Amino acid sequence: MLQQVISLSPDLKRLWDEGFELEVKHGYLLVHNVPYVTSSKEIKSGTLISTLDLAGEVTKKPETHVIYFIGEYPCQKDGSPILAIKHQNGDQNLGNKIVVNYSFSNKPADGYPTYYEKIKRYFEIISNHAKSLNPDVEVKKYEVHLTEDEESVFNYSDTNSSRAKINALQEKLESQKIVIVGLGGTGSYILDLVAKTPVKEIHLFDGDEFLQHNAFRSPGAPSLEKLRERKKKVDYFAEVYSRMHKRIIPHPEFISNENINQLLDSYFVFLAIDGSQVKKDLIEFCINNKIPFVDVGMGLQLADNELVGIVRVTTGLTSKIDHLEKRISFSDESENAYASNIQIADLNSLNAALAVIKWKKIFSYYQDLGKECNSNYAINTGELFNEDFVV
Repeated sequence: MLQQVISLSPDLKRLWDEGFELEVKHGYLLVHNVPYVTSSKEIKSGTLISTLDLAGEVTKKPETHVIYFIGEYPCQKDGSPILAIKHQNGDQNLGNKIVVNYSFSNKPADGYPTYYEKIKRYFEIISNHAKSLNPDVEVKKYEVHLTEDEESVFNYSDTNSSRAKINALQEKLESQKIVIVGLGGTGSYILDLVAKTPVKEIHLFDGDEFLQHNAFRSPGAPSLEKLRERKKKVDYFAEVYSRMHKRIIPHPEFISNENINQLLDSYFVFLAIDGSQVKKDLIEFCINNKIPFVDVGMGLQLADNELVGIVRVTTGLTSKIDHLEKRISFSDESENAYASNIQIADLNSLNAALAVIKWKKIFSYYQDLGKECNSNYAINTGELFNEDFVV
């Protein structure tokens, strides 16, 4: 990852050629071995950290002039702090074991045009005092650090999380094996959202083909040529989202008693299939094996040439299952699904978003004060009704 970014980005290549010790890690640029003076007039080595703004793994103009620092507060050679760059004190956890101690601010009139100017300027402000105290101090080593991004589940850096400073939150999802059963309208939007998180694996189960009507209630815009391939839904979506997330595993089959044990080590299951005995078996399996899950559903009807209905999200937890039977329908609707099961892309995406938000609440990504296990969005009134709370 680092070698690729350096080779494609002239500003980082210039820093490397001048001997700066660089690392690219989870959307941040780290510059190690930055000499600085402490308040006791010792010379120590710190690390400068900048958010990294990329376009196709190539650097663009830095969005912010602010930079982070790991170490004690840098001082002048007499031990007095360098106040000209003071910005924010106090530790901040940027995630992925990156904990910074300070942030600094030195803003040119038009910002920094490249990362070369940004890093060089802060490096000089901090290290020049160390060099004036000891001219022989070694400031550059021409070293490249191995980066944990090589083990990332993403094919390119998640610079969005680093810019938003939510990498520490993302860590809460990293170890999870996620299963999505059903890649119809709502299930495909669930995949779209989950694929943008650093979960360990995403397993897709669906035996149907991706056909023309699916294109109008799923994310993206497949070409006519792609539709003519008649791929299985899981294979089509795995191909699309594997461009971003490395560990998407398609299972071109329906869940049955023969293969249900593949869900045994799941961390969380999204159920996006019509009511049936299979759904009932899946829910019983999740309950018996203490696997939390979300079941999604929509009920839409055409009335007076307008659509009315409900978008539903029902959660099953080890601590809360007594509501499931009254909230989830298990009637087999497969025979008339295309005749009466109205699906609209915006409602599918809403259903998926509510389900994914609930999943993130369960694992403390979002704060959850209500702890509801059933939510219904009424289309005609615009109200969201929450029920079946964990007490």
